[in-house]
Amino acid sequence: MLTSQSQSSLQENKLQEMTNRLETLNQSHHLLFTQYPALNQYCPINNSSTGERKCRPCLIDWTLQGEKCFYFSEDRADWISSQYLCMSLGGAVATIKTEEEQEFLFKMAQSRSQGDSYWLGLRSSAVDGTWQWSDGTLLENRPQFWEHEPDVTGERKELCGRLTPGDNYRKSWFTSSCSGQLRRICERRQASLQ
Repeated sequence: MLTSQSQSSLQENKLQEMTNRLETLNQSHHLLFTQYPALNQYCPINNSSTGERKCRPCLIDWTLQGEKCFYFSEDRADWISSQYLCMSLGGAVATIKTEEEQEFLFKMAQSRSQGDSYWLGLRSSAVDGTWQWSDGTLLENRPQFWEHEPDVTGERKELCGRLTPGDNYRKSWFTSSCSGQLRRICERRQASLQ
């Protein structure tokens, strides 16, 4: 049987070992945030007195939906500039893959837009009129939410797709000249620690 003095000594040794481990972890944590400052955008300090951080899957001002983060711009630009602006944020103009995604984007746009429209990553070909997402996927392979189905037999000119909040999320896509000045919805994958 251990004496109380040897138990106390054993507890002190364990405490010292845990203290050393904690110090090593704190040094590693500090080094990680120093070497990779972008982590501060995902894990900002939550409590300034303790330095505690709260991590999240999306950047500040981005909203998580499914496995994507979305950003709704306040400024306006043409379609191609919108692509570049989204790329500068590490993303692209939004592509809609599911009805759930469409409904979410519609509701978010409705709550933020004050009647404005938002560019989607959707563009028609001036050659044959086919619609394609900016990720290269043909529109015909995905759900569609047009107010009026675009005419692909008429005049061949490049058009882009916009989401305009109204009464029905299932009928909120419209065609526009790609040179128009609209807000944009950017998307990027959520951050993961895997």
